[in-house]
Amino acid sequence: MKIIADKNIPYLKGIAEYYGDVTYLDGTDFTNESIKEVDVLIVRTVTRFDESILHDTNVKLICSATIGFDHIDTAYCESHGIAWRNAPGSNSGSVQQYIVSSLIDIARIKNFDLRNKTIGIVGVGNVGKKVAAACELLGMKVLLNDPPRQKAEGNDIFVSLDTIMKEADIITFHTPLTKEGTDKTFHLADDVFFASLIRKPIIINSARGGIVDTESIKRAIKSGTISGAIIDCWEDEPTIDPDYLDMADIATPHIAGYSADGKANASRMSLETIADFYGLSKEPLSLIKPLSPENPIIDMNDIKEQNRIFGAILKTYNPMDDCRHLREYPERFKQFRNEYPLRREYLAYTIKNAPEEESILLNRLGFNLL
Repeated sequence: MKIIADKNIPYLKGIAEYYGDVTYLDGTDFTNESIKEVDVLIVRTVTRFDESILHDTNVKLICSATIGFDHIDTAYCESHGIAWRNAPGSNSGSVQQYIVSSLIDIARIKNFDLRNKTIGIVGVGNVGKKVAAACELLGMKVLLNDPPRQKAEGNDIFVSLDTIMKEADIITFHTPLTKEGTDKTFHLADDVFFASLIRKPIIINSARGGIVDTESIKRAIKSGTISGAIIDCWEDEPTIDPDYLDMADIATPHIAGYSADGKANASRMSLETIADFYGLSKEPLSLIKPLSPENPIIDMNDIKEQNRIFGAILKTYNPMDDCRHLREYPERFKQFRNEYPLRREYLAYTIKNAPEEESILLNRLGFNLL
């Protein structure tokens, strides 16, 4: 079969070729002409796949190596016999790592103790559940909001968005971007949302840029309605609002889910979809293995910080490095994403010389123990 894959999706080259004749293109080079005779597409969110690009093509399957699928016109695909699949949960561990490190950093910037804070999690799918578990381990009070799940499950673990707006010190979004329906999330955080906040919370958006109305959050920051912002996803990427960039306490180029583990998971899931769709062997998938981190052993005796657990977490990833790069060179937004350096999740690290209390918590987060 003929496959076209986005050249910036890692862990495909040399393995995708087991499944067909593969051509690698930049996301901007996917056009109606370039995909006309192709059977399968492996894509990212940078390209919109709708009638304008898919009409009169031979495409039978679109595999998106992402958790989101708002870049795919699913209605058009389904009405024209084009199957599509995304990679749900593939980067949930990566986003969890991003959120935890960002919380540690913002607590230091603002000089507060995370154990005294309430975090509201809006969207409790694969990512939101992992973020909730990590925040509970950090000693935070966790409020969960997910209207679709609440309706489907009738579960009393969820609270209303109004409750989160009244009680949360930190609010983090982990929903898909939807523009229609009762539970639409496009501009969920708008002027009305910000005017309803009680505790001047810190806002975190590592889901989709359009969930937060840019002009509304800028007004909220200027007026002191919120006390801080951690922003990884932006409207109009890769061209981002320079004032919004300056206002955010932590600003990163849409890389929360960019761990090597998350990317490997997404590539593996895309190729697994092809194997299932065409009844092919999954044996080549075992070849997808991220590189080990440069220093996979974390010796707790080397950490001089008062909170050694926080120190160990930040050794795996500190978003302030990405923040510094984006502030210095915002015009390189796309380059920072395409050339993102190796970042491994907790499971790639082994802790040594940790007393029992530290060992238990770090192991629950996902670290190995020596």
